[in-house]
Amino acid sequence: MKIIKRDGHIVDYCPEKIENAIMKANQEVEEEERASSTQIKNIIKYIEGLGKKRMLVEDIQDIIETKLMSIGKYALAKKYITYRYTRELVRRSNTTDLSIKELIDGENDYWNTENSNKNARVVTTQRDYIAGITSTDITRRFLLPEDVVKAHDEGIIHFHDMDYFAQNALHNCDLINLEDMLQNGTNINGVMIEKPHRFLTAMTIATQLITAVNSSQYGGATVTLTHLAPFVRESYKRFLQKYKDRKFSKADCEKYAKEDLKREITDGVQTFQYQINSMTTTNGQAPFLSVCMYLGETEEYKEELAMIIEEVLKQRIQGMKNEKGAYITPAFPKLLYVLEEDNVHEGSKYYYLTELAAKCTAKRMVPDYISEKIMKKLKIDKNGNGQCYPCMGCRSFLTPYVDEKGNPKYYGRFNQGVVTINLVDVALSSDKDMDLFWKIMEERLELCHRALQARHKRLSKVTSDVAPILWQHGALARLGKGESIHDLLHNGYSTISLGYAGLYECVKFMTGHSHTDNGEGKEFGLSVMRKLNEACKKWKADENIDYSVYGTPIESTTYKFAKCLRERFGKIKGITDRDYITNSYHVPVFEEIDAFTKLKLESEFQELSPGGAISYIETPNLTNNLDAVMEVIKFIYDNIMYAELNTKSDYCQECGYDGEILLDDDLEWYCPNCGNRDHNKLNVARRTCGYIGTNFWNKGRTQEIKERVIHIDNKDAEEC
Repeated sequence: MKIIKRDGHIVDYCPEKIENAIMKANQEVEEEERASSTQIKNIIKYIEGLGKKRMLVEDIQDIIETKLMSIGKYALAKKYITYRYTRELVRRSNTTDLSIKELIDGENDYWNTENSNKNARVVTTQRDYIAGITSTDITRRFLLPEDVVKAHDEGIIHFHDMDYFAQNALHNCDLINLEDMLQNGTNINGVMIEKPHRFLTAMTIATQLITAVNSSQYGGATVTLTHLAPFVRESYKRFLQKYKDRKFSKADCEKYAKEDLKREITDGVQTFQYQINSMTTTNGQAPFLSVCMYLGETEEYKEELAMIIEEVLKQRIQGMKNEKGAYITPAFPKLLYVLEEDNVHEGSKYYYLTELAAKCTAKRMVPDYISEKIMKKLKIDKNGNGQCYPCMGCRSFLTPYVDEKGNPKYYGRFNQGVVTINLVDVALSSDKDMDLFWKIMEERLELCHRALQARHKRLSKVTSDVAPILWQHGALARLGKGESIHDLLHNGYSTISLGYAGLYECVKFMTGHSHTDNGEGKEFGLSVMRKLNEACKKWKADENIDYSVYGTPIESTTYKFAKCLRERFGKIKGITDRDYITNSYHVPVFEEIDAFTKLKLESEFQELSPGGAISYIETPNLTNNLDAVMEVIKFIYDNIMYAELNTKSDYCQECGYDGEILLDDDLEWYCPNCGNRDHNKLNVARRTCGYIGTNFWNKGRTQEIKERVIHIDNKDAEEC
């Protein structure tokens, strides 16, 4: 028998708990009023004799009270009722103690694997998690409607980042306006930061600004190297003047100034990389940062930008040293490389940079690739112009926006937050009845809508004073003190995201086909996506808030959703028999499909995820087959807006093995060279949700990693 607890969780029936509860009440009454062990066992037998497969915990307690009174134990029944009521008060007043204890003691696998970029054993991360536990408790009891919390607990929807929701000041992700802060000056903790006058200084200040911004939000952030390119020219002018002052010849002045500049770019990029990976935000981790490399963002400083991009790629290829002194793949920053006419065709001016990017991808899993060609077809602003711009952090994309002067604007904009619908649950709840499916879909979408409205309303109370770096000093705005951010939440300036997960399982259950079949399954999958977009369009029209469909990167929630589905609907072959569900619209990791077919197919679904999504292909080690990498890159440029290649980049500290660390049948990581299984002595890097994770994963995500099939063979490009 299964017991359904008050929070919706389902646990195994345990008769000892009934016995213990009655015995505790027994101790509070006179001896003649106590129930004997036989009487207690008879109550337990009665409950078990009902033959129920599932029972609510409240129903069991009602039965106990009734049975105690039926045998004349009125005082005991009263004490039991009092005990039950007291327990309920304790539950409502404090649900955090056990979670905090388990976190601090390291007793709970959930905390140890909740985020593959956070080490739950270090004090900075624990401090963030403890605050998060408290925030979640407050959010559940006071800030969200009960039906939203219940749906979240049952895996029907997922209310993201509940651990930050208690603070109304925090938003999700953004594109940091480094240009404004560096060119016009800014302020950190009351200290004025003036415009830097050389590249090395600008790179150092940039890392400080990024860390401060990341500490004032909970999601990912992106900066562009374009905003740093002008300072390369400033440095060159300084070096040139230095040699002019020494009366060097014009040729020597230029020669030595260029040599100095090259060293400064190397030092500046190294400073940036070390700072980002060694600094810790208030979230208990390195800044959740992506860096955009887009030559098309500037004409005036394109040459300087190319120099920075080249150095960033070279240093990322090298990697960063771990505690053993071996070069490994760092998780941050994520690199975003924009493919365009000037760099994607052999013989084009900046083709050498794309070749370098391909080498970096094969070795370090980044950069990811944005196709300017495809993006400009999909992102059309109100002036009718196609736009290209980076995602905010991992995969969340802004919608096109034109400011009051008629100019496109992206840096300085942000996302308000995410609520995700579990599409698999909609399908299973309908039991394959199509009419019922769409009816349930409407109900679940409205539930998500109300949850998103709660996010928006909470953020709408914020004034600029709560995070001056964001709202007063240029990262996102230049508002006055005490000014509301309300206007920035409307008129398309920011977005708010309706996430979705499990499209594959949803389609498979309803049609018997994968959405990759180019037939019934695909058409049903596309109709589901269109329905999500229709809902967002309606909400946007009604409220002037930019709702947008988002292919959610559910890292730990994929496991939670899978467990909830199995508890509610049992084990269904091909649907709920794994410990994970499929992210967003992705082809399931176990489905055999070649790289190019996968990317082409997913491009149709990516178009229907305007709020963000990313596609990927899984590859073997391609460090010796860069031609194959280049073929994939060119295919991305012509066919899909945003995609990445998942390679392997591991290291064993025991024996120095730098090949792929493997998973056994029990989902345990081990070095195939020496057999080392100590997580503390294994460096494993896998991309799980857009970002690279390096701190291992929960059971569900680990199973998903193990079951990934390779989408491209390691052979010559012309054979691919």
